[in-house]
Amino acid sequence: MRSFRDLEVYAKTLECAVAVASSVRKMVPEFLHNEGMTNCALSIPLWIAEAHSIRFADRKESIALLEKAMAGCNKMVVYFEEATGIYGGAGAKCKMPFNFELIDELIKKYLETRGKIFRLEKSWQKWDAEDAARRQ
Repeated sequence: MRSFRDLEVYAKTLECAVAVASSVRKMVPEFLHNEGMTNCALSIPLWIAEAHSIRFADRKESIALLEKAMAGCNKMVVYFEEATGIYGGAGAKCKMPFNFELIDELIKKYLETRGKIFRLEKSWQKWDAEDAARRQ
């Protein structure tokens, strides 16, 4: 792996962030949490990239950033479920037709990616423990 761009979790969260910024925001522009949802979506790949960059210099902070990315994935699921509840029902007013398939796909990707970030975190922690054991 040469850079954070090689991480599947980075690529997936970036893909989701683009979908949120380009499609979901337009679908429900008056959604109360639109700005928070967009900021959260855009932050997740940033946290993953930053965690990858500092994983050797500051292990604790890199793990904390992965934890923030996992929490961000969970938040995105909540945002989507709230938007679906508010705007996805009969009689709801959206600028664009409410795209249940897109929302369901994004929920699935965020939940799947959250699990992969968790496994990445565990592998970094294991690697850190093995490195500490070798030094002793």
